[in-house]
Amino acid sequence: MIAIEIREPGGPDVLVTVERPTPSPGDGEVLIKVAAAGVNRPDIFQRRGRYPPPPGVTDIPGLEIAGTIERVGPNVDRWRVGDAVCALVAGGGYAEYCTAPAPQCLPVPRGLDMIAAAAIPETFFTVWTNVFERGRLLAGESLLVHGGSSGIGTTAIQLARARGAHVFATAGSADKCAACERLGAARAINYRTEDFVAAVKAATSGRGVDVVLDMVGGDYFARNIEALAVEGRLVEIATLAGVKAEMNIQTLMQRRLTITGSTLRARPIADKGAIAAAVHAHVWPLVESGAVRPIVFQTFPLREAALAHALMESSAHIGKIVLVQRGG
Repeated sequence: MIAIEIREPGGPDVLVTVERPTPSPGDGEVLIKVAAAGVNRPDIFQRRGRYPPPPGVTDIPGLEIAGTIERVGPNVDRWRVGDAVCALVAGGGYAEYCTAPAPQCLPVPRGLDMIAAAAIPETFFTVWTNVFERGRLLAGESLLVHGGSSGIGTTAIQLARARGAHVFATAGSADKCAACERLGAARAINYRTEDFVAAVKAATSGRGVDVVLDMVGGDYFARNIEALAVEGRLVEIATLAGVKAEMNIQTLMQRRLTITGSTLRARPIADKGAIAAAVHAHVWPLVESGAVRPIVFQTFPLREAALAHALMESSAHIGKIVLVQRGG
C-alpha cells in the first residue's frame, strides 16, 4: 500500500510517500480501506519528533480516518466487510489501509461523505470527553473556547451551543472571529487586540465563565483562572505556549475551582471505546440532524501531506484539513 512516512524529524518536507505492507487486523480489530484522513496538530508534533507514537503503534502518522471495512479480525461482532465507518486510531491514518480497534469505529453519519466523516473522530472525541465529561458543561452554563477557529474550536463551539450553553471563543483575526460567531459563539474575542479576561468579564457582568477549554497553556493558565466563575472548571488539552505555569492556590480554594485535563492517544482501547459510545449516543443525532457539522477547510491528495502540514502550521485555516485518496 501507499503510505506517508516521516523520514526524520523536521519540517513538512520530511513527509515522504513510501510503499508499506498492508497491515492485517488483529484480535478485535478491523482493516479499513481509507477514503480520507484528518490532519491534526499532534501529527505536526510527531513529524517534529516531539510526539512519538505509543509503544507498539505504527510510525505512520494519522489519528482519524473514514473508509470502508476491508477485513474483520477475530472477535469482532459489530462490523462487517463493506461497512462505511469513521474511526479514531493511534496512528496509521496517512495510508491506503489502516487497522482500527472495533470499539473505536462508528458508522459514517447519515448525510455525510467520507471527507466530512474523516474530520470527526479526533476532534469530536476530544471535545466530548473534555468539555462534557471532564468539564461537566451543562445547558445554561458558559464556555470559553481558545483557538475557536481550529478543528477543536469549531467543534466545541457547535456542540456546546447545540446543547444549550452560552459560548465565547478566542481567535487571531477578524475573519476567524466572524467564523466563530457564525458557528454559534455569542462573542468572539481577537486575542491579538483584546484582553480575553476583560472581554469575558464584561460580557458576564463580572461573573466569568463556567468552563474554559484551553489548548495554549503557558501564560494563559493564570489568565484562564481569572476568567473562571466561582465553581468554574479549567480543562487543559494542549500546551502550545508551554508546559509551565504558576497560580495562587488560595484562589483555587476560595473560588472552589477545578483544574483538569487529558490526552487521548495513549488511553486504553476500553476508554476510547466508551468515549465512542457516548459520542454515538449524544453527538451523532446532532450531526445527522444538521445541528452540528465538521468544518472542512481544505483537502489535499494523500501524496501532498506536506502541503497539508504547511497549511496547518500557517494557521490560515478555519476548521479541519483532510487528506483524500483521490490522486494519492
